[in-house]
Amino acid sequence: MSRWLTVLFGAFEALIVLAIGLAIPLALGSVVWAVHLGFGPDWAVIWRSAADVWLLGHGVDVTFRLDPSTVEMLGIDGAARPVLVSIAFLGFALLTALLAVRAGRRIAEVGHPLLGIGTEVLAFAAGSAAVVVLSLDPAAQAPVWQGVVFPTLTFAAGLLVGVGSVLLRPQRFADITDRYARGATRLLGRIPERLRVGLGGVWRAGVGSVLGLIAVASVVATLAMIAGFGQIIALYESLHTEALGGVALTIAQLAILPNLLVWTVAWLIGPGFALGTGTAVGPFQTALGPLPPVPLLGAIPADPGGAAWLVLLLPIGVGVTMGLVLYPGIRHVIRDWWSVLVGLGAGALAGLLLGLLAAASAGAAGPGRLAVVGPDPVAVGVWGGVELAVSITVGLLVAASVPAWRRPAPLRLDLG
Repeated sequence: MSRWLTVLFGAFEALIVLAIGLAIPLALGSVVWAVHLGFGPDWAVIWRSAADVWLLGHGVDVTFRLDPSTVEMLGIDGAARPVLVSIAFLGFALLTALLAVRAGRRIAEVGHPLLGIGTEVLAFAAGSAAVVVLSLDPAAQAPVWQGVVFPTLTFAAGLLVGVGSVLLRPQRFADITDRYARGATRLLGRIPERLRVGLGGVWRAGVGSVLGLIAVASVVATLAMIAGFGQIIALYESLHTEALGGVALTIAQLAILPNLLVWTVAWLIGPGFALGTGTAVGPFQTALGPLPPVPLLGAIPADPGGAAWLVLLLPIGVGVTMGLVLYPGIRHVIRDWWSVLVGLGAGALAGLLLGLLAAASAGAAGPGRLAVVGPDPVAVGVWGGVELAVSITVGLLVAASVPAWRRPAPLRLDLG
């Protein structure tokens, strides 16, 4: 593909990715506007609401204010105060990232990867800026810089993952350019093999343990929804939504499903999460106030039971398994106390990633007590890092004690 076609197609593809994410709340709001509201209000309100939801989905803070006439009509103290909503609906960010990964793979396959990446990132940033500017309103305001930077960073991260997944394949990496390939080979050759293999093990064990925890959390969350099905239905009925409203509410909850998975990970690790100021949801203690009107929260058990702390064995089991699986690939150079260093490094990396996920899933969801919703990033990072560091190290040491696994491996594991 020529450079001009790469630029044109890349810009178009980036805008399509943006449009897909924005179309979900816009289409849902338009259906409600037409069916329930009878085309009454100005459709621009629906557009601004959809844009605000899309921005919130990418971590942008939105401050909501009621107009003076509404405040006077309500007659509630504090109704005139602005309400900050900073919790991200991670389903939108996940959708953007996944679509960007696919776009990145296409860029790597057709050639001109740097030009394609630059074009798509700039086009997506321009589209994000347009969304923010066109949705500005006194009733809901978002920082323009956040509205441009945060969605664009999400898109760029997915794009780089997609490009890297293709270009870093051994056969493709050698074909990019012989000069750069030889330079990279010489650079890697200067790094001691033990350090190179150790860093590769840290990366694989750290990232792999986080992915393993998310997989376990998805199973636990599914079982909790099955067990709390009656409470979930009761919350649906208490909202008195009609059929269309119920469908809209169910689709809307898909946007926070990634948040709930991260919260489940925080619960499995130990620190748990909050659903408002003064609340706690964890394996050691559950203290709930009035729940936000989200039916899926009905899956939270009111009393986890005295043996709920046993769930801590699940992340420990993930770490031990990761150590057992990792060791055969690094045993040719990693032995003795080097295994401890790899385990500690992997735990530190996993703790950092878990803390970042917790920070992305938490924030303010409304006024008053809802200003604190989600897990504490520091607590999740520390708890998860310590548990996984110890368990991955134990897994490595146990694997090293098995005679069949102590024989040198025929293949060497490099960082790439």
